[in-house]
Amino acid sequence: MTVKGLISAFTQQEDLNFLLTNRIPRAALTRFMGWFSKVENPLVRDASIACWKLFSDLDLSEAKKTEFRSLHDCFTRELKPGLRPAAADPAIIASPSDAIIGAHGRIEDGQLFQVKGAPYSLLDLVGDPALVEQHRNGSFVTLRLTSSMYHRFHAPYDLAIDKVTFIHGDVWNVNPIALKRIERLFCKNERAVLRAKLPTGEALTLVPVAAILVASLRLHFLDITLNAQSRGPVDFSCDAHVKKGDELGWFEHGSTIIVLAPGNFEFCDNVAEGTRIKCGEPLLRKPL
Repeated sequence: MTVKGLISAFTQQEDLNFLLTNRIPRAALTRFMGWFSKVENPLVRDASIACWKLFSDLDLSEAKKTEFRSLHDCFTRELKPGLRPAAADPAIIASPSDAIIGAHGRIEDGQLFQVKGAPYSLLDLVGDPALVEQHRNGSFVTLRLTSSMYHRFHAPYDLAIDKVTFIHGDVWNVNPIALKRIERLFCKNERAVLRAKLPTGEALTLVPVAAILVASLRLHFLDITLNAQSRGPVDFSCDAHVKKGDELGWFEHGSTIIVLAPGNFEFCDNVAEGTRIKCGEPLLRKPL
C-alpha cells in the first residue's frame, strides 16, 4: 500500500478522525493556518503543497497559474478560462461551487437536515424570522467543499443581493463524521447569510459555513473579507446585481455552502447524496 493509502486508511477511522480534527484547539489552529498559509517563502510553499497532496486528491492541472506565491495563493487559485461554464438553461439554478452533495430536500416546519435523522432549525441557521418565512416550504441542498477542491464560488442564477449577515461562531469540522456527532453543527459554526432575489422576486439564499482551518470568506461585491475579527452578528447592506456564473468570492480553505431555494424548484436528476458536482452544473430546475 502507498503512503497516501496508509494515511487515508488511518484517517478514515471515525473515532480517530473526529479526535484529530475536532478535539484540538480549533480556533487557535485556524488562526495559525490563516497566518501560515500566507507565508510567501518558496521552501514553506513547496513543502506545504507537497504535504497537502499527500493527504488529499489535490489536482492542480486545471489551475490558471502553474506557480503560486504561497499555500493561500494555491488554495484560492483561479481555473483556466471556460472550465466551469454555468448551465445556460434559464430554468436551471446552477451549483455555486465544486462540491460533494450532502443532505437535501424540502424545508418542512422550518427544519432542515445536516444528515439523515439530524434536524436543525432554519431560524437557528439564518437568525431572521422574516427570511425563514420567505423559505417556508422551500428546498435546501448542502454542498461540501473538500480541501483539495476549487474554492471559489459563483452566482447560481441572475441575482440581486441586498444584504449579507455575518454570524460569529465556532469552527467545527464539517465532514460527515462530525455531522453525525455534533447536533446543529451548521448553526454553531461561523457563517454568512447572503440574501438574494431571483428576477421573479423569489428568495434565494446562500449560507457559506466556515470550518476548522477555514474561517475567512472573501466577498467581491462587498470588497471585504469576513473572518474571526468580524465579530457578529453584523449586517452589511448592499445593492449587488450579478449574472449566473459571476464569481462571488472564495473560501480560504474548504467548507460548506447551504443553498435555500424556492419550493417550486425541483432537484435535477444528477443530484444525489454523496455525488460530486462541479460549479455551474445543474442543481435545481423550475418546472415548465
